[in-house]
Amino acid sequence: MGGSVNKILIADDHKIMRDGLRILLEKHEEFKVIGEAGDGRTAVKMASELSPDLIVMDASMPDMNGIEATRQIMSKSSGVKIIALSMHSDRQYIIEMLKAGALGYVLKDCAYDELVNAIRSVMDDVMYLSPKIADSILTEYISGVPFKNITAFSSLTNREREVLQLISEGKTTKEIAAILNVSIKTVETHRQQLMNKLKIHSIAGLTKYAVREGLTSL
Repeated sequence: MGGSVNKILIADDHKIMRDGLRILLEKHEEFKVIGEAGDGRTAVKMASELSPDLIVMDASMPDMNGIEATRQIMSKSSGVKIIALSMHSDRQYIIEMLKAGALGYVLKDCAYDELVNAIRSVMDDVMYLSPKIADSILTEYISGVPFKNITAFSSLTNREREVLQLISEGKTTKEIAAILNVSIKTVETHRQQLMNKLKIHSIAGLTKYAVREGLTSL
């Protein structure tokens, strides 16, 4: 890395976590935290504005989750690298984060040194998974457990996933329209498409589905 400074954006919905990460990372001269985001939508915006070298991305955040944010960032920026930092060791979160374009996945209960090692690996284009995760993924792969292919991330459009997460977090149609900057009619159309596609015809059912699929952690 030749002594260069890596510009880092931290995306996590807990301020205490962001503050802690900033303090810990900036103990290393090679890291400079250039911004903090409290949700995925802000992370997408800041990634575009600040052009970080790397984003430490919480997988589950309100308004837009880290998986969706990673997909959107990776579709726009070729240079940025993303590490998921999550309390979820659930296989689906891991697989979807990696499919979205993350190069690393670190559990929040890991030692701090592990995150530093993960950042260094990813900046050198080497994928990093927490050992506990790597073991479980490998064990399932070897034992022939099939990975589930039909998920919210493969069967729904970007916008449908955004609407589904916002519905599951209790936002009204009017609030969703304002957040996404679309008309109420458009939101209603997306909601109907969701219900038709998923064959789920209640808000409670959609919410349960969103939680199960990892779109929201409510």
